[in-house]
Amino acid sequence: MLNHIVLMGRLTADPEYKQTDTYKLCRIKVACDRDYQRGKERETDFVDCTAFGSTADFVQKFFSKGDMIVVTGRLQIDTNKETKRNYTSVKVDTAYFGGTKKEKTNESEGQTRFQELNGQSEGNLPF
Repeated sequence: MLNHIVLMGRLTADPEYKQTDTYKLCRIKVACDRDYQRGKERETDFVDCTAFGSTADFVQKFFSKGDMIVVTGRLQIDTNKETKRNYTSVKVDTAYFGGTKKEKTNESEGQTRFQELNGQSEGNLPF
């Protein structure tokens, strides 16, 4: 029997990290686009994933909302006996960077960079 899954997508939110004396876990939701078919709208699946141990540490430390991630693991279906509902998630074995890190700049950083390039500092601004 084989249960192996590979997903590539973007995080929909920052990782939720929990640590106790006995375990570490990190929950993420990955938005994965389905293959595009001509004449149809693009569809996206939102997959719940859980990483444990050192993989949880890695995901929590290096990933945030909007980052591209690749995860491998196994598909697991849990049943809530009270509500009789099934919950599907991926138990992550490994996580990888899925793309380059986005440059996170804001307006004040841009202004500071502009001043540096023009040889200005806050003390001698022309306005």
